[in-house]
Amino acid sequence: MITPAFELSQDSDYLTLVIRVPYTRTSEFDICIDGSDFKFYAKPYFLRLNLPGRIVQDGREKASFDIDKGLFTMRVPKEKAGHHFEGLQMLTSLLAPKGSRSAKALVEDVGACGGSEAGQEYEDEEEEFDWQVEQEMYVAPSVEDLQKLQKYGFGNLRTAVFSRLQEELSDVIDVGDPDNSTPTARRRDRLDAETSVFCADHYLCDLYEGEEMRQVYLNFKPWWSEMAPPSDSHAEITVTFTDEEKEQMRKFPNRSHLLDPATRRTIWLGLLDIVLAYVYDVRTTNGEHNVESAWTIRKLSGTLSWLETYHSVHEVLVSFGRRVLCYPLHRHFSLIMAAMRDTAHIFQCGKACVLKCLLAVHKVFRENEPAYILNDLYITDYCVWIQRVLLHMLFKKGFAPLCNLSRNHLAAYIPNQMFWL
Repeated sequence: MITPAFELSQDSDYLTLVIRVPYTRTSEFDICIDGSDFKFYAKPYFLRLNLPGRIVQDGREKASFDIDKGLFTMRVPKEKAGHHFEGLQMLTSLLAPKGSRSAKALVEDVGACGGSEAGQEYEDEEEEFDWQVEQEMYVAPSVEDLQKLQKYGFGNLRTAVFSRLQEELSDVIDVGDPDNSTPTARRRDRLDAETSVFCADHYLCDLYEGEEMRQVYLNFKPWWSEMAPPSDSHAEITVTFTDEEKEQMRKFPNRSHLLDPATRRTIWLGLLDIVLAYVYDVRTTNGEHNVESAWTIRKLSGTLSWLETYHSVHEVLVSFGRRVLCYPLHRHFSLIMAAMRDTAHIFQCGKACVLKCLLAVHKVFRENEPAYILNDLYITDYCVWIQRVLLHMLFKKGFAPLCNLSRNHLAAYIPNQMFWL
């Protein structure tokens, strides 16, 4: 577990705790107050403080969380109003455990007589979790160190996210050391991984078997199939959002993004990559996301699994095609083409339709233990940004190749071309 950065302040009646917990799940904060003992947990962060005075949890306490800054703030009343807590700036001493919680000897001599019985009694005793774990002060990286690290996330605006969280989030992405891996190295490693994991037997099995189930997926009518693209590229079609989706949109931070043209292009291409992965999962689950959906979406998206930065629509389509043939349960060219047609239709229907897809992805990741970090890195910003872009920009970004792509365009880029023929 990671010890977060924190600050303490006080007035005559209250103690204020400010804890920095970026990239955590906002719905899961656990707090325990017991006199001078304060415990805070929000995966992957854990903070235990041995305070110089006693506080109480009597209903007067208040807490808030700033999503943009990743700051959790809590005001807790003091047990004795007017009591001044000494040494609140001595952060290291506050992290120190109270000491031994037991007066038992650390070593016991178990004699031969009754030794087995004593051992059995010890085994039956339930082991208590040691809350007095070792904690280390968080040291923020310097500006010089941050400048040396690689950028990633929405618009390549994030850095140093994985430097502390890599152990906790190693299952989310495939990049071994994202903060020190250049975009060129990530792409090279991604292509090598796809080539090595490609299974010819699995591909041939899906190519010649499973036609009945595949037709079920291909004939499935997803929610966007009922929408018709507007005849005017500046027009807006009506999309119905559920109450849950509306509530989630109200929770998003009201932020703006100042992006240069090159960054905007990579953002559009990343969006295309994410929507392709989403529509594939919708088709292969008949519209009912399951426990594997978070894995499927992030695995098929090079943006999410490899922090990839694309430079053309062709690169996105080739990457998606390769990954469909390498990772999911159902690997067939017809499913790739169906996902591409679905994605073209969604973009043609406008930004409200794209937003609904992003909200669905956000929910899938929000409910998945390791994948929630991808909402902070990508999906939340996409959900906010897509609402501000001009509708006609969807049609100016060259998404026509989605509709015109043929089988031969991708064949030369697949690990083994013969399996495409």
